Amino acid sequence: MENPRLKNFHDDYLLEATIEELQGKMQNGEITSKELVLMYMNRIGQLDQSIHSVLELNPDALHIAAALDAEREKKGPRSPLHGIPILLKDNIDTGDKMQTTAGSLALKGHYAQSDSFVAFQLRKAGAVIIGKTNMTEWANFMTEGMPSGYSSRGGQTLNPYGPGKFDVGGSSAGSGAAIAANFAAAAIGTETSGSILSPASQNSLVGIKPTVGLISRTGIIPIAHSKDTAGPMARTVKDAAILLNVLAVSDENDPVTLTNQDLQGKDFTAFLDGNGLHGARIGIARETYFDYLSSEKLAVMNQAVARLNELGAKVVDEIVIPSTKTEWSYDVLTYEFKADVNAYLRTVAPHLHIRTLSDVIKFNEKNSGKCLKYGQSILIEAEETSGDLTEMAYISALEKDIYFSGEQGIDYVMQEHNLDAIVFPNNYGAGIPAKAGYPSITVPAGYTPEGEPVGITFTGLAYSEPLLIKLAYAFEQATSHRKAPELGVLASE
Repeated sequence: MENPRLKNFHDDYLLEATIEELQGKMQNGEITSKELVLMYMNRIGQLDQSIHSVLELNPDALHIAAALDAEREKKGPRSPLHGIPILLKDNIDTGDKMQTTAGSLALKGHYAQSDSFVAFQLRKAGAVIIGKTNMTEWANFMTEGMPSGYSSRGGQTLNPYGPGKFDVGGSSAGSGAAIAANFAAAAIGTETSGSILSPASQNSLVGIKPTVGLISRTGIIPIAHSKDTAGPMARTVKDAAILLNVLAVSDENDPVTLTNQDLQGKDFTAFLDGNGLHGARIGIARETYFDYLSSEKLAVMNQAVARLNELGAKVVDEIVIPSTKTEWSYDVLTYEFKADVNAYLRTVAPHLHIRTLSDVIKFNEKNSGKCLKYGQSILIEAEETSGDLTEMAYISALEKDIYFSGEQGIDYVMQEHNLDAIVFPNNYGAGIPAKAGYPSITVPAGYTPEGEPVGITFTGLAYSEPLLIKLAYAFEQATSHRKAPELGVLASE
């Protein structure tokens, strides 16, 4: 029989409750963290079979929540995340009873010996890590032609706005689909190029791809150290900012975080300004990037640009980024992947016999029926590199990425037009800030007539998260586009 205290919590309004609202309900005794975890577990059990977004639940989640409830009663909440259920992408280590596999059957049974820095910070703030989400296997750096959201371990994650109809986005597909479907309050994804922005925009969420250096990468299965970062995925800009407050902490084991000298200890929620677009100079990157859009999505983006004007922004339309048509390569990723993933695989339990990228490839070949539905051409290409990053081809590609993404890319056009931010549709401009290590934030911009979500993405210079949050929040508050997908109503027991 259903808990009567949870019964009213199953309506859409409460399922869409923000972190602040959930915190208020726990603080005034309307609900406990344990009941909140039960509600999300119930919803996952009832509905996730239709979208396959959650790989596993934390066996200790209810006990952790109960302990946090007791702590709240005695000492008060640790932070705005106290008792809040959060999902993690399956490439983020948790030193508990959950596996970390990057969606690969080759790593099934890998239990990390300790928390990633991200997981540690969340637990320190009092968050309940409720489970792990499916993802595009090896963060979509395994083969050509693999659909977003597919992994040999978890199968195919589907978009809750149109399962099997709309692309779910990747590689943080499970994190996007799960939060859109209200399976937790928020999630953490990771991005090398588009892997937060894509599923966030495809699932009508807010996704922040931070500056490389804002959030530690320690304990996260990598693709490329020059571009990887974790980041929040949430239903509102404020929720994402609350997560960023907890995650934006320097880590001596990740030297790039020591480049962040100005945002340490910042309260990102202080930059939530409903009038934040007034007077801002926003460049619209139409050339090439808007060409990817269908006529229906183009109409949504044109409406979004018009709304920027109405909200007081100075819109500089059709800016031209000099390097837009440069022939980019993925050589940096190919070379860095072998070096970085081999370093990570040294931490894998010896009994799995997976200690190198070569071991992964051999395991997949041995179990090809289950593991190689789409092949592993990219893994094989990466294995053919030396792994020591001494090749001139790698160094030249890295220099090219830095030059064309910065000096002849975002830096150039922002200086030329004195811009505060650049607008891209969905994740279609993700590659340039990814190569530069620059931040982006995507916010729901609306839906096509068929109901497919479209996101508007604001991109800026390194460590410009406060400004991007300000702009995104103003757009979000003025438009309120997000609406929950219709996955059905929880059945009563």
